[in-house]
Amino acid sequence: MTGKHPNLYNTQHSPLGAFSTFTLGDFGAKGGFGCGLSKPADESVFIGYKTPDGKAYSLPFFEQGTDDAERYDVEGGAKGGDTIQAISPDEFQRTLGMTSDTWEAGPLSFRILTPLKRAPEPGHAPVEAIDLAYLPSILAELTFDNTEGQDEIQVFFGYCGKDPYSAMRPIQGDKVVGVAQGSLCGIFAQQGQMEAKLHHDPLKALNEQNDWNKPWQLGTNGFLVGTVAPGELKTFDLSICFYQGGDITTGRVCRFAYTQYFLDLEDVADVTFDRWFELRAMAEEDDNIALESKDQSWLLAQAVHSYFASTQLLIDDRGELVWVVNEGEYRMMNTFDLLADHLFFELDHNPWTVRNALDQFADRYSYHDQVVEHESKKIYPGGVSFTHDMGVCNNFSPIGRSSYEKAELDDCFSFMTMEQLTNWILCAWMYVHVTEDWGWVRRRHGLLLECLDSLLARDHPDPSLRNGVMKLDSSFCALGAEITTYDSLDQSLGQARNNLYLAVKTWAAYIALESIFDTVFPHDRAQDAKEGAGRVAETVAAALREDGTIPAVLGEGVESRIIPAIEGLAFPLVAGRFDTLEKEGPYGHLISALETHLKTVLRPGICLFSDGGWKMSSTSENSWLSKIFLCQFVSEAVFGLPLPEDRAKADEAHVNWLLHPESRYWAFSDQIVSGIAKGSKYYPRGVTAWLWLNEDPVV
Repeated sequence: MTGKHPNLYNTQHSPLGAFSTFTLGDFGAKGGFGCGLSKPADESVFIGYKTPDGKAYSLPFFEQGTDDAERYDVEGGAKGGDTIQAISPDEFQRTLGMTSDTWEAGPLSFRILTPLKRAPEPGHAPVEAIDLAYLPSILAELTFDNTEGQDEIQVFFGYCGKDPYSAMRPIQGDKVVGVAQGSLCGIFAQQGQMEAKLHHDPLKALNEQNDWNKPWQLGTNGFLVGTVAPGELKTFDLSICFYQGGDITTGRVCRFAYTQYFLDLEDVADVTFDRWFELRAMAEEDDNIALESKDQSWLLAQAVHSYFASTQLLIDDRGELVWVVNEGEYRMMNTFDLLADHLFFELDHNPWTVRNALDQFADRYSYHDQVVEHESKKIYPGGVSFTHDMGVCNNFSPIGRSSYEKAELDDCFSFMTMEQLTNWILCAWMYVHVTEDWGWVRRRHGLLLECLDSLLARDHPDPSLRNGVMKLDSSFCALGAEITTYDSLDQSLGQARNNLYLAVKTWAAYIALESIFDTVFPHDRAQDAKEGAGRVAETVAAALREDGTIPAVLGEGVESRIIPAIEGLAFPLVAGRFDTLEKEGPYGHLISALETHLKTVLRPGICLFSDGGWKMSSTSENSWLSKIFLCQFVSEAVFGLPLPEDRAKADEAHVNWLLHPESRYWAFSDQIVSGIAKGSKYYPRGVTAWLWLNEDPVV
C-alpha cells in the first residue's frame, strides 16, 4: 500500500443486519456513529490518554472547537484554553484485517473487532445462535502500556454526538456504564471498569472531578474514562451498540428483526458483555482470512466491512422476514444488479438470504411487459422480468415498481428489464447449485419457464430472426431504451440492446436454465435453453474482428472495447459447469474468441490505465472496482491472465484509488473516475472480491 498517509482512510465497522455503522479512520471529524446514513456521521471521535500534567492526546479523528458553551453563555462564550492534542498520522501505525482494525501509537493501542458473522435463518437455528448473529454491536479494546511509567494515566474513548433529535446521555446500569446518543447508539464498558463523563468541552470533560458534574447532560461530548496505574499494562473491553425500535419502513411496514431478541440499547450492551469472549474468539478466528497479496487482502477487507454496513434484516407486520442490502450512499433497497454480485459472498455465508430476495422479487417486484423493435417500433408480446430495486431509504416501492426506473430515457434511470431477467435466472441457479434446494426450484417451475420465454421474446418473437442477443427493448421504456447495470457509463456498457457484456450474461442465463431443467424437469425446454446458448455463442464468436477485439455493441458501429465481455463466465465457473468453459467444449469458439479479445484489450491505452489499474471500457474513464474484482477472478481462473507482476501493479493501483485524499472519506467506493471516487460511495458491491479466495485455475 502506498500513498502519502496510508494510515488515513475510513473503514465501516458494523453489526450484521442492523444497517448501522461506526466509521473511523480519516483525519478530523469524518467518522462516527450512523444509523441508515448515506455518508459518515462527521462526528468527532476521541481515542487517547491524559497525562498527570493535564495534557491529553488522541488519535486524530476529531476537530478542535467542539465546545458549544457560547450557545448558552452568549456574553461570556467559550473560554478557550488547552485542548486535546491530535496524534500525528506519522506517529501511529494502522493494520486493517478481515475482522480487526488496529491503531498503535506508542503506549496506546485501540482495536475494533467486527465478527464476520454468518446469518442463520430465524426459525431454523437455535435461539442462542440467532441472538449472537443479530446482536447489533461490535467490540473494541483500548490498551495502554504503563509498565515503564511512574504516574497514573487516564485513557478515554468518546465522541461528540450530532444527532439533531437526541441528546447525549450517561448510562449507569447494573452491568454496564456508557454514554449514548438517545436510544440509537452508544459506547459501553463493564460497570466498575470506567466512568462516564459529559461536557461541552472535551478536555473539561476529562478533567472533571466532581461526581455530580461528570454526567452533565447538556454536554455534547461523551467519554468513557479509565485509569491505568504505574507499572500496569491494562486493556479495557468496550462495546459499540446500536438499537432502533418500532416500525422503520413505509410501503411495507417492518421493524428490525433484532428487536424480537433485545429490549433496548442497554440490553444489547448487557448481552454483548455476557458473550464477550465468544464474540472476540469468533472475530479473531475469521481475522486470519487473507490472500497472499497484502493489497488484495486490504481491498477484500475494506469491501467486506462496507458490505456489512449496508445489510438489514427486517420482519414485517405479518411476521415475514425481509432481507435487504442497501445500496451504499444511494440507499436503494435490494438493487437487483447488486444482488447478482453480492451472492457469491452470501452463498458462502447465508444462502437463505439469496432465496429470500429472489422470493421477494418473484412475489412483489416482478412485472410483465411487451417488447419493441428499435427501428420499426413494432410491438410484440414480451414476458416476465423484475424491477431494479424494492425501494429507497426505508421506503418500499409499490408492488411491481422500483424507485429507480423511468420511461422515455435511454441512459441513467431507464429500465433494466433484460439485465434483471438474467439476474433472477442466474441467482436462482447459483442458489440451487449451493443448497440443492430442489423443493424451492419445483415451486418456481412456472416462473422459470416464463423466464425462458421472456429471454426468447427479447431476442425476437420470430424464431428465424433470433441470434441469441437482446434486440428488443421493453415497452415500459416508451420512447426510450433499456440500459444495463453500467448505467453511468457510455454506450459501450450502458446500452442494453446488442450489448456484448449482456450477451455473454444471456448465454450464461440460457446455460443456467438448461442445467436446472435437465436436473429437475427433464423435458424439451432444456433443449430450447441449450439452443439459445448456442445462438449467443455463434453470434459473439462471429463478431471477433481481425484486430482481436469484439465490439462493445454488436452491429451498431460502436468501436469501444470492454473487459466485462468475460463477466458472464463467472456463473458457470462457480456452478462447476466447466464443460461450457473449455476450448474443446461445446462453446469453445466463444471461449477462444473471448480469450483473444481479453488478451488484446488488457493493454495500456485500451483497457488499462497508466497506473496499471483496470479500465472497464476503452472509451470511459469510469471504472467500477466491484466489476474489476469479478473480472479479475474470471480472467485468472479461466484464462490464466494477467501475469502476476501485472496483477500486482493493478492491485496497487486499485488500493491507491481508494486511498486518494478525495476518496478515503468514503470507505469503499465503486465508481472510480480517473483514479478518484466519484460515485457509488460507502458501497457494498466490492464484496465480489470474495471470489479471490477461490481463484485457483479450474479450466
